[in-house]
Amino acid sequence: MTLREMLERRAAIAAELRTMNDNPAGENGELSTEQRSRWDALKGELGTLEQRIGRQATLDDAERRMQGQPLGGTGDANLDREMRSFSLIRAIASQVPNLNVDAGRERELSQEVARRSGRAFQGMAVPMSVFHQPVEQRVVTTTTPSAGPGSNLIATDYRPGEYIDLLRNALVVRQLGARVLSGLVGNVAIPRLKQDATAAWVNENQAIPTSDMAFGQVGLTPKHVGARTEFSRNMLLQSSPDIETLVRADFAAVLAAEVDRAAIAGSGVAPEPLGILNTPGIGSVTLAANGGPITFDAVADLQGAVDDANVTGASMAFLTNTKVRRQAAKIKDNNGVPLGLATIFQGGTLAVSNNVPGNLTKGTGTDLSALIYGNWSDLLLGYWSEFDLLVNPFAEEAYAKGNVQVRGMVTMDVA
Repeated sequence: MTLREMLERRAAIAAELRTMNDNPAGENGELSTEQRSRWDALKGELGTLEQRIGRQATLDDAERRMQGQPLGGTGDANLDREMRSFSLIRAIASQVPNLNVDAGRERELSQEVARRSGRAFQGMAVPMSVFHQPVEQRVVTTTTPSAGPGSNLIATDYRPGEYIDLLRNALVVRQLGARVLSGLVGNVAIPRLKQDATAAWVNENQAIPTSDMAFGQVGLTPKHVGARTEFSRNMLLQSSPDIETLVRADFAAVLAAEVDRAAIAGSGVAPEPLGILNTPGIGSVTLAANGGPITFDAVADLQGAVDDANVTGASMAFLTNTKVRRQAAKIKDNNGVPLGLATIFQGGTLAVSNNVPGNLTKGTGTDLSALIYGNWSDLLLGYWSEFDLLVNPFAEEAYAKGNVQVRGMVTMDVA
């Protein structure tokens, strides 16, 4: 029984008790034997229900405040183990005519993922657990691009453990505790309390003033983000070990970076989600008409403004970019001794990512940066689909070069 159902049952019991109390059927205004028996039964049920409501309310609040969990995991240990061995390369190669790649496991797992998601996929349904995180376009073959051709992966002494990746922006939103909602269907509306009822002290025989609770909604609607890339047939057939790992990692990192950026600074202009910095009603601390440098007082004012709004939780943290952290590290006391980041940020958690914009403008100020502070478990990442992988060996540009075009898409939103 859900918390709502238990509350409704409690209200029904209270109404029935009130009816019996107002309409006693016994002598001298007492309850009849039948009413007394019913009263005792309802009283016992009400006591048990109150305990269950208390436990469920505590659990619901803990779940609302808990740190975000990464996508992945079906609750079926055997299926999760099989999904970890899903090969992205075999899934791609199996959709290319005449390559004769054995991808029976991938097809079977793809069918199971599609069945569990309850939606149709244009290509292969890839479990998100393969990488956990689209959106860049590149070509990887044995000869191109000239600065780093795919032939570098066809080697007799290849050491994937020493693979040197691109320098990417740090991904922090999930690490800070954003909650992930997966397996969504249709638009999602999450109710929220905007205004409490108010209490007041009154004199004897004085009416209690009325007050209304105000409710609103937090909405999530499907938005699509994707990546396209190309592979050569030689790449799919000849690559040395762990090209699979590299392909997974690149798709995952590029997608995660875009989701992170959108969650922080998404414009909200279709088809992009609305990020924290552009959300109406988000509180702020004004430094100056044209922006200003980070100072000990400015950070204290920001933290104080959040505290004054009664924002609490286990995921309270600061987030900014490398420029702000560098300037904060230079702040010194009157004796020229650096205060230190721990002092500047009041001992709070500080996360740094260049997905936080450093090119903002205010008044005549340019190249300004943002500093965000709040309870990150209040940020929601909603996912409607697994990773939809579609191979097109007949795309005109790729076909002319004998390559295979691959497109991956994920449907999600931020609130």
